[in-house]
Amino acid sequence: MDETTAPTTPTTAGFGAQLRSWRTRRRLSQQDLSLLAEVSTRHLSFLETGRSRPSRAMVLALAEHLAVPLRERNDLLLAAGHAPAYPHRPLDAPEMSAVRAAVDRILHGHEPLPAVAVDRRWDLVAANAPVAALTAGVSAEVLGPPTNVYRLTLHPGGLAPLIVNLEEVAHHLLDRLSRDLEATGDPDLAALHDEVRRYPTVSSLPTHIDVPTGVVVPFRLRHPQGQLNLFTTVTTFGTPADVTVSELALELFYPLDEATAARLTALAEAARATPADA
Repeated sequence: MDETTAPTTPTTAGFGAQLRSWRTRRRLSQQDLSLLAEVSTRHLSFLETGRSRPSRAMVLALAEHLAVPLRERNDLLLAAGHAPAYPHRPLDAPEMSAVRAAVDRILHGHEPLPAVAVDRRWDLVAANAPVAALTAGVSAEVLGPPTNVYRLTLHPGGLAPLIVNLEEVAHHLLDRLSRDLEATGDPDLAALHDEVRRYPTVSSLPTHIDVPTGVVVPFRLRHPQGQLNLFTTVTTFGTPADVTVSELALELFYPLDEATAARLTALAEAARATPADA
């Protein structure tokens, strides 16, 4: 992988600053990254200072070793004077039909258990019918649009007052949000993190909690039909080549006990028996 030396320009300087930011975020020294990418430390220093202009292959190789998300890989390419490599199609584009079908299959196949699809900022993209049973009574302000999973869960007008183990759930979610922010550097995630931490339902919680002793962190929700004890899994696409696909995640809810499974089944059957315009 070769680079051509060039005078510093706003474009290459912009790339250098971004590269240095990602390297610092990943807690790598220039020597660490040069070994991973099999380039000299001198070359890497020249790239960060703008004294060298990176080839397209070099940008992509460095981004791969730094685990830069696809959206930001495009930003790095543009800053280095190259065209973006990864398309960013809307989910309703014809080329995305297979992805939409996969999401629909998972969401509907998971019924009568709740399941949602979210984007990188945890805004709801799609949800199956049982999710309505969990969000009944949530204020319109919190529901959006867009419906954000963190806002829905932790806002005082959302589910927070109904969560039996709010302290445990809030700490888990904030930790996950912090990891997402660390991975992406997304300013919208930073704003969401600051917003959520200011909620009185969150700011009043202890700073530290004991390490969970169970197998998973439970989500215990008060409900008119009886308490729902749940846990979740998060699924992503394994080989994304599109920005939208790379940022999609599906969160699937599962019952922790037979009583919760029975209640969710009963809620789903009641919903199916209710006319749509009721």
